[in-house]
Amino acid sequence: MYGAILGDIIGSPYEFYRGNKTKEFELFSEDSVFTDDTVMTVAVAEALMDAGTGVTGTEMKERLVKSMQKWGRKYSYAGYGGMFYRWLFSDMTEPYNSFGNGSAMRVSSVGWLYDTLEKTREVARWTAEVTHNHPEGVKGAEAVASVIFMARNGADKSTIKRYVEDNFGYDLSRTCDEIRQGYRNMATCQNTVPEAVTAFLEGQDFETVIRTAVSLGGDCDTLADIAGAMGEAFYGVPVNLQQECEKRIGEDMKAVLKRFYRTLRQGEYPQNHMADFWSDDISENTIYNAPELDISMEDLYASPRFLKNSVEQSSESDMPMKMLYASPPYEEIPMNTVYASPGFVGKSKDLLKRLLGGIFQKR
Repeated sequence: MYGAILGDIIGSPYEFYRGNKTKEFELFSEDSVFTDDTVMTVAVAEALMDAGTGVTGTEMKERLVKSMQKWGRKYSYAGYGGMFYRWLFSDMTEPYNSFGNGSAMRVSSVGWLYDTLEKTREVARWTAEVTHNHPEGVKGAEAVASVIFMARNGADKSTIKRYVEDNFGYDLSRTCDEIRQGYRNMATCQNTVPEAVTAFLEGQDFETVIRTAVSLGGDCDTLADIAGAMGEAFYGVPVNLQQECEKRIGEDMKAVLKRFYRTLRQGEYPQNHMADFWSDDISENTIYNAPELDISMEDLYASPRFLKNSVEQSSESDMPMKMLYASPPYEEIPMNTVYASPGFVGKSKDLLKRLLGGIFQKR
């Protein structure tokens, strides 16, 4: 959720041709505010957490409608499309056959909360169908949630790209340089999701994913919302950007955000990945840019393939935390070995995720 919300906030000053289609821009300014993308991302996440995993599609859709209308009416000024705005304030809650990109920009939490790709796609479809029941609207939501699910489970980018092309028929052959030249504001799934996926595929870390998406222009807050959600699942989100995000959203939104990551940490949903080090009191002097670590959290979630039952504690460890979550198959990890080195810490999140293999030690 941090990734989606940050993409929305960072992209908001530049949408509708208010930028010059460059990757070199100020990430945050007084004009960096959340929009409808963030409001609906929060609304969907809250509905999913309230519903749990055992509900039917009908029950889930009822919760989604209730949550989306509650949040949308509270933040009525957030910049909704005309048809969606009328739906928010209507007693008639039937879908209206939209293929706008709203279904794709609000779906990010789905990619984290379920333990199979099939279930992820099913729930993503439900989140779309309450309003965006056109096949393109549904496809956009399913594609975004699928990329997030695959990224958080350690799939490489070539595998993700192939899956999206084969299962959703999107053309991912163009580069962002080719897209950028003629791209304009087209707020449909079919003209937003492939471009956002391409920005994610070309990014080298979370920030460059966001910068690349914004540089395409057009509806770039939504582009960056979608690409940022994917980037979070693949790279994680730097702590300083998490803090910037929290400065720019309301306390009610922040509460849902904290609940979401707490839910993931506590294993209330079946899943097999934790992409980042989430804590309510995480220190800035931690994973990023610090020659020495000062981790103030109780639990350090270090595995790109997190399993709730996959817990190993090294007898050689002096970590000031209750437990260390290790990557399956944890039986293969030497019982008394913790992999750490001076060059390992504080270099890059991608290095942590991809080379760590599930073991991390405070040095």
